[in-house]
Amino acid sequence: MTLLESIKSPADLRKLPVDRLSEVAADIRKAICDQISRSGGHLAPNLGVVELTIAMHYVFDFAHDRLLFDVGHQCYPHKLLTGRLPLLADLRTSKGMSGFPEPAESPYDLFRVGHAGTGISTAVGMARGDTLNGEAYDPESNPKGRRVVTIIGDASIVNGVAMEGLNGAGTLGRQFLVILNDNGMSISKPQGALAQYFDRVRLSHTYSEFKKQAKEFLKRLPGGEFMRDAYHRVGEATKAMIVDGTHAHGAPGPTGGWFEHFGLVTVGPIDGHDLPTLIEFLAEARDFNRPMVLHVKTVKGKGFDFAESDSSTFHSPSPFVREGCRVELKKEGRSFTTAFGDAMVEMMRRDDKVVAATAAMPDGTGISKVLPLFPDRAFDTGICESHALDMMAGLAKTGFKPFFAVYSTFMQRAFDQCFQEASLQGLPVRLCMDRAGLVGGDGAVHHGFCDIALLRTLPNTAITAAIDEPSLLAALEFMRTYEDGLSSVRYPRDNVSPLVSERLGSCPPYALGKARCLTPDLDVQSGAMPDVVVLAFGTPAVDAIKAAEALSGEYKVAVYDARFAKPMDADLVRAAFGAGIPVVTVEDHSIVGGFGAAVIEAAQALGLDASRTVRLGLPDQWIIQDSRSKQLAEAGIDQAGIARGIRVAAEMRETARTPITLRQPQAAAAAN
Repeated sequence: MTLLESIKSPADLRKLPVDRLSEVAADIRKAICDQISRSGGHLAPNLGVVELTIAMHYVFDFAHDRLLFDVGHQCYPHKLLTGRLPLLADLRTSKGMSGFPEPAESPYDLFRVGHAGTGISTAVGMARGDTLNGEAYDPESNPKGRRVVTIIGDASIVNGVAMEGLNGAGTLGRQFLVILNDNGMSISKPQGALAQYFDRVRLSHTYSEFKKQAKEFLKRLPGGEFMRDAYHRVGEATKAMIVDGTHAHGAPGPTGGWFEHFGLVTVGPIDGHDLPTLIEFLAEARDFNRPMVLHVKTVKGKGFDFAESDSSTFHSPSPFVREGCRVELKKEGRSFTTAFGDAMVEMMRRDDKVVAATAAMPDGTGISKVLPLFPDRAFDTGICESHALDMMAGLAKTGFKPFFAVYSTFMQRAFDQCFQEASLQGLPVRLCMDRAGLVGGDGAVHHGFCDIALLRTLPNTAITAAIDEPSLLAALEFMRTYEDGLSSVRYPRDNVSPLVSERLGSCPPYALGKARCLTPDLDVQSGAMPDVVVLAFGTPAVDAIKAAEALSGEYKVAVYDARFAKPMDADLVRAAFGAGIPVVTVEDHSIVGGFGAAVIEAAQALGLDASRTVRLGLPDQWIIQDSRSKQLAEAGIDQAGIARGIRVAAEMRETARTPITLRQPQAAAAAN
């Protein structure tokens, strides 16, 4: 049995002597790396916080105290120390451990969280709640009260919500610890002036400067003797700095100069892999009855050379094989992300007005391909989606053609900017939404399930989707020339399918508000009378073709790539509903307010009977982590689910009914 296997809870960890904690760290790193090599998952961010997590649980009792994560993709060590080692073998599946904090798994997880910048604000809320409940730690009146700790990365700290949280934290007047995990990375290199500021702190200040500031500040710290003694034991490698926002002579301190404006005492940077030092500083911070920032310097990917040297690639890799010093990622085919990146390179080469941006996701969105080729026209803003969208609006106002590459789940954070600075101004900002729909192992925190519902409220917005690589290229070209307002294209975290291009050949250009028939012999606009019409938005069109072919001996099924959720193809809606043909709508998006709802609204606006409609989409409930294929099946929008929907629709052909949403996987129809 490994030492890690003997730890069933943090109480077991605290029974160990400090000199054995390095064994626990080694066990955690091996367990995480071995599992992620098999299943994929967040590797480098978790390897970087192993010692920090051990030290936090060694000093604090988070069965009683509060621990809040920002983002949460660095929570694996925390989970292994809180009794969830048996769940690791099924990581990122419904049977095992979520890749993000998950309260359903353990009371040690307080929030489901997967978006950056939120940890400080939720921690402030819990600190205020504990104070109001009389449960907050106070060294005199309630020494057994709850303490509050939140951990945030140096890239997340630049997020606007994090800034708002810091502003609130400085007013608390009680114990409140923000741990700044500074690894010089987010998913890729952090961007912006604050990131450069931390670089200067890490690189430009000497040990003697830190020591001088520490001595001056420690004179003013209550209980500072212990921390001063600990500081002297740290040594040159730690380069500890403890400041109250100023140098001894009153000038702004190197790190505290930033945080002191928010009213937070700052300690650090300290070595985030030196367990005795971490424990000593955390023990002092635990009882410090003022809001404090502990600046901890870590190495992303720590413990494995391949992850340390290429932490962007190994931030969240697919399964991989290690053979000695050689590491090879398993090939998974050509992804939509790769296709998008290649398309942007080609587009920017032929149109010097095209500009591109991402918000800290250059590899995840494919923008990494254009950043080195067009450094003056491609931007990584860091984790600042709202800023990025506003910047894109500014570029559009000056005559450029901005393309913002963003995960659908993160576009939500910039919706107000889509409304105010883009759509309301009539500016042609272009959204390229990766990870639209179900995302697999990242689960509910990352599903792109509501972008259609949000964006179709905005006048003159063109909402498109891609079903394969040729259609993605056609959608991007349409967006390049669309100047009447906001436009978007959505595509999933998946590989492109060759099925449609193999069957139908070249992809025709996108025309505003026009669908494409994928079964030309059954096109209702050419006079055909199929038994069922399937209107598919996005990649479900591929499975719709397969389902229609599987049922071809029973029913004649016309399948359309809808292409647009807004504006709707009014001619197609009129032809299908006007002929009384049952219609199945299918989308990898919430059934609430999505494409299917838009189809019914369009039919009713034309005065047509939409009662013979079956809507397939994501149910009005959370879908947890698992493979994308299993999630599609759970939602009933895989081939089998679409086939069930076609059967239900065919049975409605002679009977007028209320439009229905198919309840999967039982395939029972219930009234809407």
